Amino acid sequence: MNGTVYASSLTKRFGRTQALDGLDLTVPEGSVYALVGPNGAGKTTTIKILMNLLRATSGDASVLGRDSRALEPADYARIGYVSENQALPLWMPVGYFMEYLRPFYSTWDRALADRLLRQLELPLDRKLRHLSRGMRMKAALAASLAYHPRLIVLDEPFSGLDALVRDELIESLLDAAAESTVFISSHDLAEIESFCSHVGFLHRGRLQSSEELPALTARFREIEVTCPATVAPPEPWPEHWLNRACSGPVARFTDSHFDAATSPRRIHALFGQDCRIDVKPLSLRAIFVALTKSNREAAL
Repeated sequence: MNGTVYASSLTKRFGRTQALDGLDLTVPEGSVYALVGPNGAGKTTTIKILMNLLRATSGDASVLGRDSRALEPADYARIGYVSENQALPLWMPVGYFMEYLRPFYSTWDRALADRLLRQLELPLDRKLRHLSRGMRMKAALAASLAYHPRLIVLDEPFSGLDALVRDELIESLLDAAAESTVFISSHDLAEIESFCSHVGFLHRGRLQSSEELPALTARFREIEVTCPATVAPPEPWPEHWLNRACSGPVARFTDSHFDAATSPRRIHALFGQDCRIDVKPLSLRAIFVALTKSNREAAL
């Protein structure tokens, strides 16, 4: 068990629906780990089990070395948790909300709390119910960072927020990330790519891949092969060539294990030495789309 967040053979069923199917996950200490996947992949279920908000059907999960099923108030005092559907005491003004929370955390840093309130431009005298959704997320994040948590868990924190609010949340998060591990689930892949260090791709309750972001983006390439005549598709196609398509003299696919030294030779061997090869790097969002499309095609 090496990691701030750990899961082994984790399963969760809701009646006949299998939400998690033998999930294995390790989030390294000090990382900013993004868990991504299509709707229904099991991201929120995973986070709720880790936070002991749901019980797993089977398997093990731990947070900060503690079995998730045995988390106590002292453990939660080391965890900052923000969810898109988080319930807040809407009758409280922002300033009162922060002061209300302070006695529960021995590590509460009043100077940090004040700085976060200023940085996020939160009105101290306004009740939470009168704030926009984005401002409420700012208040929840400020309250979760003010006590220097060792682990910050964020479940879709940017969903539905405008670009300026997302930037402000990320800036505050990065300030805190130097002393914490961050575990985040989000659909805003362009935002995640700007600051995460590791990415795990969840599909149908299983972790399909988990690695450092530079390694992930280094091995994915969009390939276009142009031949002098109509392409004869190779049989069989290499398994790591995803979303394969041929049209006339052109073949296109996503190479999920691209290597600059060996991949062009493999392509020439399959399509001919006189073909032209165009290689394009992919963003995290494009990789996500390629993997999701490939998985859907495989399920047909």
